[in-house]
Amino acid sequence: MRYHFPEHMVAHISKRPLKITESSMTIQNELILEQIQIGPMENFTYLVGCQRTREVAIVDPAWDIKNLMDIIGEKGYKLTAALVTHYHPDHCGGSFGQNNVAGVAELLCENPVKVYANKLEADGLKKVTGISDNDIAKVESGDKLKIGDVEVEFLHTPGHTPGSQCFKVKKTLVSGDTLFINGCGRVDLPGSDVDEMYHSLKKLATLPNETLLLPGHNYGHVPHATMEETKQQNVYMRIPNLESWRMMLQS
Repeated sequence: MRYHFPEHMVAHISKRPLKITESSMTIQNELILEQIQIGPMENFTYLVGCQRTREVAIVDPAWDIKNLMDIIGEKGYKLTAALVTHYHPDHCGGSFGQNNVAGVAELLCENPVKVYANKLEADGLKKVTGISDNDIAKVESGDKLKIGDVEVEFLHTPGHTPGSQCFKVKKTLVSGDTLFINGCGRVDLPGSDVDEMYHSLKKLATLPNETLLLPGHNYGHVPHATMEETKQQNVYMRIPNLESWRMMLQS
């Protein structure tokens, strides 16, 4: 059975204009980058791709696959890949207790593509969505994927789940549930790890200040921000050491 959320919550899709922090207009014009809010948990799905070839990857497709595919078709995009930040059903579809959320399984029925997941997340992804091992391209941190002329780099950022990952596209970071504008992903769930989250946030803090942060949920006071703004506003990015981090999360 599916979730019976109010229709206006499930079907609501808002596309937000993005300020792409590229100094070169030529580089900026190469990139397709769309932020789409969808579903009752204020998830963000993203379309990332190449303006020249009109090829795109969809990041964390869930909740309303028909509307997402309609957007892709209306824009004249060609879907070539699905990228999954982690295996929780609000990001990839699948079972939520006795309920189901539409996601990658339904996407593959509409448009068969590879689903790119961290190798540590593949088993969880298969379990919650029902897709097969053949549907998944298992990646590691530092691996790269070309979408037309645009390169996506996979960054392993465990903590929220063992195989959580972010996607670096030029000077843009799609962060899933690792890093939000004003917070970070939960670390009290099965597979979560407090220490791993600390180290993942420290890794992301080394990205250039002008990097545009695109989170997995619209939980912040703004839908996107630069890393410089995030480090100034997000208390989780300012914890000086692991001991202080543990104490803060236990308080």
